[in-house]
Amino acid sequence: MDYFDYRYRVLYADTDQMGITYYANYFKWFEAARTEYFRALGFPYTECEKKGIYLPVAEAHANYVAPSTYDDDIIVRTSVAEIGNSTLRFEYQVMKAKTQIMVATGYTVHVFVNKAMKPCRVPEEIKRVVKEHTLLKKRCRCK
Repeated sequence: MDYFDYRYRVLYADTDQMGITYYANYFKWFEAARTEYFRALGFPYTECEKKGIYLPVAEAHANYVAPSTYDDDIIVRTSVAEIGNSTLRFEYQVMKAKTQIMVATGYTVHVFVNKAMKPCRVPEEIKRVVKEHTLLKKRCRCK
């Protein structure tokens, strides 16, 4: 899977006094989308944590392109852009589901750490599955 689409309906509670989505909520949606991305690959975060592996956010960025408002049906398209020795970089595209209008883009960088919060290598099984699904998806696009 080159990307994973997470759908979300903007709640009234997600908006600010101006009636648009409060900026920090995009980071919550990024988290929900990457959690579901991992689940779709067969690696829910809970399983990583059971193995003593954690993925704190080391860097986060969002670029707001257009507003989203109450009751918008949005898609958070999530992909792994880079796999390092102990890091993963996720990229996100937030768009309105019906019109595909881009609302925001962003990324997060995560460091794999052990229980002592010391960096550790990205597990080979995660690297393998992410790379396999990315290659399969790219091959399918060529046809």
